[in-house]
Amino acid sequence: MEHEISVSREKTGLGHREAAGLVKKAIRRALDAEGVDRPCIVNVMLTDDEGIHAVNREFRQVDRATDVLSFPFNELTPGAFDPGACERDLDTGALLLGDMMISLERCAAQGEEFGHGFGREIQYLTVHSVLHLLGYDHVDEGEMKAQMRAREKAIMGDA
Repeated sequence: MEHEISVSREKTGLGHREAAGLVKKAIRRALDAEGVDRPCIVNVMLTDDEGIHAVNREFRQVDRATDVLSFPFNELTPGAFDPGACERDLDTGALLLGDMMISLERCAAQGEEFGHGFGREIQYLTVHSVLHLLGYDHVDEGEMKAQMRAREKAIMGDA
């Protein structure tokens, strides 16, 4: 089974040549950990703070940069992946999970701030976003956020 993972850059000069490989690795790890056993399509846009700020303002009416944005195509139940509830690509039959956008600028700053570096931070943000695509959320400080954090920790392991 091969997932179709597209990683593109919004503009040149963003640096971090290893980012696309790390993102793809983290997406595959998260999908495997969540029992996603069908080919899926995930699109990722790598950008900077300016680019993610514009999208955050347009789609969420939040006028600031953030680290990652997730745009799920389906309404899924966290921890209970159901391929029947997913949109499909008409040509290939692959499941359309959604899109994500990651600010490489914010990722580098947070990796430094938290002391674990760019590589771990981009993988963490990617896993976080995949979980959103699979129905997890953290809108409140209660059980849903705890469930999502537990899954992030389990998936990341020693990454």
